[in-house]
Amino acid sequence: MKRGKPSYFMSILGVTLVLFLLGIVGWITINSQKLMDYFKESVEVQVFLKPNVPDTARTNLQSYIAAQPYTKNVRFTDKESAKQEWLKSGGEDFTEFLENSLLPTSIDFTLKAEYVDSAQLSSIKTDLARFQSIDEVRYPTTVVGKMQRNFRIISLVLAGVAILIAVLVIVLIDNTIRLAMFSNRFLIKTMQMVGATRWFIAKPLNVRAVVNGAISALIAIILLYVVIVTAERFLPDLRALHDNGLLIMLFIALILIGITITVFSTYRSVRKYLRMKLDELY
Repeated sequence: MKRGKPSYFMSILGVTLVLFLLGIVGWITINSQKLMDYFKESVEVQVFLKPNVPDTARTNLQSYIAAQPYTKNVRFTDKESAKQEWLKSGGEDFTEFLENSLLPTSIDFTLKAEYVDSAQLSSIKTDLARFQSIDEVRYPTTVVGKMQRNFRIISLVLAGVAILIAVLVIVLIDNTIRLAMFSNRFLIKTMQMVGATRWFIAKPLNVRAVVNGAISALIAIILLYVVIVTAERFLPDLRALHDNGLLIMLFIALILIGITITVFSTYRSVRKYLRMKLDELY
């Protein structure tokens, strides 16, 4: 067992580096999804009201919109607020010589990310159009269409990269563990020759595999956390995307992946050396 210790160290180091790489990819994927949700939830729908709509009707409509499952935030914009927003955006102040009717009152609301697509927005527009107090429902159709296409491409690319990295992780960890077990092949065969059962031989090696996998995952998590904290310190905008719940899920996934693949690879190696003849071990 003492002869096997250096190989265990190298296997822990190898598995740690591979899990750290997988963690970086997972963190980038999480941030990308959060960023896409942020852009989606910045899309604003404007519900322009007809002139002289009673406050009661406007309040009821605003309450109806706020109660819908697709609504994230809702606000009422009167004519004066609309004028100030127009001037802020660089528009010319025409209210001195024209009536302010060109800037009607509106109820503006943003959507939850899962509802920002052309089909959902069209359905929302149809639903709101039945209110008599509404003059027009407007949203950036072109922006939503381009956003859908671009985000779909980004999601496919990220999914492809994640799958590729996952496959590489499994292969690399498997090869690392098999190399580590190679130095113990004579010990495994010797125990078999003196009458030890397969379970008796495999049990301590499997326990060691669980410990090594957990240690590798914990070291990878610590390194990943240091990278995340450092990145957020130099790029403060990343803090807005920080999600403790998703990060905890990522850390748990790294622990499970590290232990599962390490135990599986150890089990395969033990079975392989138990089936081999003594002469084949050289």
